[in-house]
Amino acid sequence: MNKIIIDIERCKGCCLCLEACPKSMIAVSDRPNAGGYYPVLVTGNGECTACAICATVCPDCAIEVFREDKKPQVVKPE
Repeated sequence: MNKIIIDIERCKGCCLCLEACPKSMIAVSDRPNAGGYYPVLVTGNGECTACAICATVCPDCAIEVFREDKKPQVVKPE
């Protein structure tokens, strides 16, 4: 499964990632972080494609995206 990790203490709540996510996997938290900002959180609504657009647009580098490693299937000749 693909995974988005957000460093909520680094996030300043600009919401660029929220607008950029094609699968609507990100939402704004209702709790402020230590800096007083309302960070974004992963909602899990939909399935992350690991496109990493959210990480690319984040000006604070608060987002990491991990893609599931799919092992190649070995097909044996008959």
